[in-house]
Amino acid sequence: MDNIPLLIAGTSNTNLAEKIAQYLGIKLAPAKVKRFSDGEVMVEIDENVRSKDVFVIQSTCPPVNDNLMELLIIIDALKRASARTIAAVIPYYGYARQDRKVAPRAPISAKLVADLITVAGAHRVLTVDLHAGQIQGFFNIPVDNLYASPTLFEHLKMLQEENLVIVSPDAGGVERARAYAKRLNASLAIIDKRRDKPNQSEVMHIIGNVEDKVAILVDDIIDTAGTLCNSAEALKINGAKKIYACATHAVFSGPAIERIVNSPIDTVIVTDTIPLTESAKNSGKITVVSISGLIGEAIRRITSGGSLSALFL
Repeated sequence: MDNIPLLIAGTSNTNLAEKIAQYLGIKLAPAKVKRFSDGEVMVEIDENVRSKDVFVIQSTCPPVNDNLMELLIIIDALKRASARTIAAVIPYYGYARQDRKVAPRAPISAKLVADLITVAGAHRVLTVDLHAGQIQGFFNIPVDNLYASPTLFEHLKMLQEENLVIVSPDAGGVERARAYAKRLNASLAIIDKRRDKPNQSEVMHIIGNVEDKVAILVDDIIDTAGTLCNSAEALKINGAKKIYACATHAVFSGPAIERIVNSPIDTVIVTDTIPLTESAKNSGKITVVSISGLIGEAIRRITSGGSLSALFL
């Protein structure tokens, strides 16, 4: 690389940050993130950043507000230390599901978070599989929204399963499922469901044939896993002989792991945008695919002035 970037890791996902640094052949810049007894965040960056291109790696995953505040304070510290450019590398962008007004007097929190990151001093944002693509337009700085699908495709091909059907758990994910089906030469099915309350879903019926097929449920986020497990039950009832689930962001909140363990899903394949909890690691059903190479290559190309287009193919 013509210009060697500085990588600074927040505390949300240090393993991923270390893998990205390893991919780039550099070390993470020394930085300390401390907390006062009342919970306030304090940051100390122990390396000169003046006129440097700095990438801050921090997922805004649970605890979302703590990790978001940490990201903002690190960015502010870099701005005041005269970093040339500051890129916020946010593998998982929290608040992305609050991207529009769904009721009177409701906030658009995804836009608020975008404003906070920009005002803090970030010059660009690098993220993976935004829940809603229009969030890129909430920023007045460049946003690179990478797709984890090429990395997940490679893992799915390694399974060497035949007679595949790609299943979208809702109508909103049909475009994503169609892309998977095309790349994997598989058929397509859609779960038709009705959601009565937040984080609860009721499966109605399946559009498409899944009988005697290996079904792969694809989504961008697995949160409480209610939709996922209800969909898997419907697939099993309709004759699917094997069921995989595939998602980018493993939020796994509330009863998610218990639901997955007790579901007919054979394996859940996720990326490491969010670190797994101990219960997820010990569940025996979760496989993690690293996207460190994807993010590392994006950082390499941004720093050297290369094109990111090839990463989207």
